[in-house]
Amino acid sequence: MTDAPHTAPAPKPGILDIAPYVGGKSRIEGVATPMKLSSNENALGAGAKARAAYEASVANIHMYPDGRATKLRDAVAEHHGLEPERLIFGNGSDEVFALLNQTYLTPGDNIVSGKYGFLAYRISALANQASVKLAAEPDFRLTPEAILAEVDERTRIVYVSSPSNPTGSYNTAAEIRALHEGLSPDVLLVIDEAYAEFVAEPDWETSFPLARDAANIVVTRTFSKLHGLGGLRIGFGYAPLKVAEAVDRIRLPFNVSIPGIEAAVAALGDEAHQKASRDLVETWRPRLTQAIRGFGFDVFPSAGNFVLVRFRDAAQATAANDYLNTKGIIVRPVGGYGLPDCLRITVGTDDQNRAVIDALSEFAAG
Repeated sequence: MTDAPHTAPAPKPGILDIAPYVGGKSRIEGVATPMKLSSNENALGAGAKARAAYEASVANIHMYPDGRATKLRDAVAEHHGLEPERLIFGNGSDEVFALLNQTYLTPGDNIVSGKYGFLAYRISALANQASVKLAAEPDFRLTPEAILAEVDERTRIVYVSSPSNPTGSYNTAAEIRALHEGLSPDVLLVIDEAYAEFVAEPDWETSFPLARDAANIVVTRTFSKLHGLGGLRIGFGYAPLKVAEAVDRIRLPFNVSIPGIEAAVAALGDEAHQKASRDLVETWRPRLTQAIRGFGFDVFPSAGNFVLVRFRDAAQATAANDYLNTKGIIVRPVGGYGLPDCLRITVGTDDQNRAVIDALSEFAAG
């Protein structure tokens, strides 16, 4: 036996070229309890019913969860009027995207998303040795024409965020229908509706009804935003039955926890908390927009629970971020999305929103 050279295990091609996802900052050196407005979390937290259900679930955490998440499956199906067998549950909607990519992408395939689309779509596509094609968003919103211009014979999945993070833009029901009609039947259209509950615009519609009769549409939702369960990682997709059955073959058997299932079921029934969460955003989103525009900064129209603020240039955005940090306020720089001159600010509590307005007023005056 000859001596072999000492080498380390090597990841498959492309893995080390992937830029890892970086979540919103949560700490400021020297500040014990900063105002964290960097991750689009629910400023009111989880509702009382969800918290009580979580606490009660502690008695059963020595047991494996129901691999089908039947209790949650039935609750989601009833709440949204969906067929339970067509639901895919995941460790956040991020895992649903990863499962779809793993199920349908082979080396040499590609996905198409918007230039400013959620980074999670891209990461797992690249991990499956597919490529990523980004459609132009010249007015910071995606159009069916821009997406369709990027689709080719190797496109397997198209991802659309509506509303979109971080821009806050959305696609009308007519635009989603036009996009679907323009796609080949063998291309999967994934519509990410993570911020659906915060949309007030009348020309937006959920794509659940469109997906019901389509063989190539998946609509995803999350419990991280409206319901305030980001730490429990619960998301789901409504898919054609054949898609759901294919994904189920590779889904890890216990990917949704007992506390997550119990809290999510309770959250669905907590209409008061849902209303309070929506009301907070609907009250403060326009107030933040108007106030910040009054300081001379551009604010994009938003259909989510956040606003995107555009500064003169990247240097001013960095300076504004640093100044907010000195006031104990954490927001989200979005240079990773190709928007180095912007900061994304989650709608917070009344006091937090007033603190943001005061700090940006001081920054503008300085």
